[in-house]
Amino acid sequence: MATDDATIIVRSAHHPESFAVLYDRYFGEIHRYIAARLGTQIADDLAAETFLVAFRKRHAFDPERGAVRPWLYGIATNLLAQHRRSETRRLEALQRAPGEAAQDGHEERVTTKVAAANVQGPLAAALKRLSDGDRDVLLLVALADLSYEEVAQTLGIPFGTVGSRLNRVRKKLRRALGSVNPMIGGLDG
Repeated sequence: MATDDATIIVRSAHHPESFAVLYDRYFGEIHRYIAARLGTQIADDLAAETFLVAFRKRHAFDPERGAVRPWLYGIATNLLAQHRRSETRRLEALQRAPGEAAQDGHEERVTTKVAAANVQGPLAAALKRLSDGDRDVLLLVALADLSYEEVAQTLGIPFGTVGSRLNRVRKKLRRALGSVNPMIGGLDG
């Protein structure tokens, strides 16, 4: 199949539509790989981007260096790494940025802003120190408001693993934040 794949790439230089054969052949497994690492929602975008990058770089593909399938996995892995670095940069920026909150009254805004400023840096630092799996579970519950079952489905992990990861995250955040209670998406339990 590797020779067949390489032939398709060569053919796609003059007939770009023929690249669709590789998309049809490998999209599912590339998507599963990314979904296993980041969840299905992100996998949709990154798997599509993998094939977009491959299509754009198809002229540089060298069959002497390897087959098409590992080349696609290499592109996907690079995109995964870029995604993780972006997320880490966002957490670092959050750690440095002053807290913002929208409350009705002036007194509530001031109180919320002071509380947010006190917790935002330590919270972002604690989030950055979490393992990718722990952070993914936490953020899917806290930001996306997914149920444990939905998180398990999204990440392709057992339902019980979601609960154990959240329990572990709660303990880590309590240690990192001390007496401050961030009340993240109901995770203070």
